[in-house]
Amino acid sequence: MSFSAVFDAADAADPIALFREWFDLAAKDELNDPNAMALATATADGRPSVRMVLMKHVDERGFTFYTNVESQKGGELLANPHAALCFHWKSQRRQVRVEGGVEAVSAADSDEYFHSRSRRSQIGALASQQSRPLASREELEAKAAALAAEFPGEIPRPDYWRGFRVVPEKIEFWQDGDARLHDRIVFRREGAGWAKTRLYP
Repeated sequence: MSFSAVFDAADAADPIALFREWFDLAAKDELNDPNAMALATATADGRPSVRMVLMKHVDERGFTFYTNVESQKGGELLANPHAALCFHWKSQRRQVRVEGGVEAVSAADSDEYFHSRSRRSQIGALASQQSRPLASREELEAKAAALAAEFPGEIPRPDYWRGFRVVPEKIEFWQDGDARLHDRIVFRREGAGWAKTRLYP
C-alpha cells in the first residue's frame, strides 16, 4: 500500500486511528519493542533531554507511559508539563512524531498497570532511586532482595511510580521515499478535530 493511499482524506481524518494502523503493522515486523519511543522533556528554563521509554497505552486522549516521578524526566515533566515523542520503525521505514502537553494518569490506572507487571519488575521499580547516584550493582541487587523478602505477597505501588499521558497537539507521520522524496503529513489539533497538512520532506 502506498503512502499516498494511506493518507487518502477518507482514511486519514483521525491521526490516532492512523497511528494504530501503523503501530499494528510495525508490531508484526519490529524485532524488539515496537512500542519504544524517544521521549523529549525540558527543564523549566528550557534545557532539553531525551531518552527511550515504552508506550503502554494509546487512545483518543493520548500516549501513556509510566516512570519514577523522582527521576530526571519525572522532575522535568512536573516542572514543565510538555513533551515530544518519536516512534521510529526501521523495518517499516516510518516514523511518527508527537508533541503536546502532559497530564497525570489516575492513581487507579497507575495501580492497575503496576500490578499487571511481573513481580520482579515491581520489585525493581520499588528498589530503584532512578537517576540518583548508585555506589555499586551489588547495592542495588541487595536492596531488591531485601524488598522481595519484606513483601512476600502483593507489592505496594510506590507513590513516586506514576503514569503520564502526552495529550497530542500535533502528530506528524513520515514515510521514507525514493531519492529522498519522503512523505510527511502533519495533523494539528483544531478544536475538537484535526487539520491535516502535507509538508515538504
